[in-house]
Amino acid sequence: MKTFKLSSLKIIDNEDADMLEQPIPLLDGLIINREDNNSRWVVEAYLDKSQYDFFHNLRKNSAEVLIQAKITKESNRPATFITAIVDMNLIGEQINVIFMGTIVDHRKEIVEKKLKTLIEQGYQGEELLDKFKEQI
Repeated sequence: MKTFKLSSLKIIDNEDADMLEQPIPLLDGLIINREDNNSRWVVEAYLDKSQYDFFHNLRKNSAEVLIQAKITKESNRPATFITAIVDMNLIGEQINVIFMGTIVDHRKEIVEKKLKTLIEQGYQGEELLDKFKEQI
């Protein structure tokens, strides 16, 4: 397992086509790459108690929670995770919210999108391969 500091967290509302991002004010947090067979990650966010109702309702109403997290430094690119809230705990005047899920590999999505576009443009066989190599 590898553990990293969680430097920022956003909840992504993917119910609408708008994909609204809601920044979450963190007190602290960790991201753990479990390195298990399912490629699961654990994200623990330590938050002010005022966030309790929001996350309680989110947990109750959503099987999947899409999040964006910046790992280690605020200047890093955000990683996107498809998660579920697996636990919440009151800790004095704070709470922790524990998410478990998998990271979304945007590079793979980009490659698949380029390939699909070329196929839709009518490329196939060796011509498809050559055109694809030009674009990546």
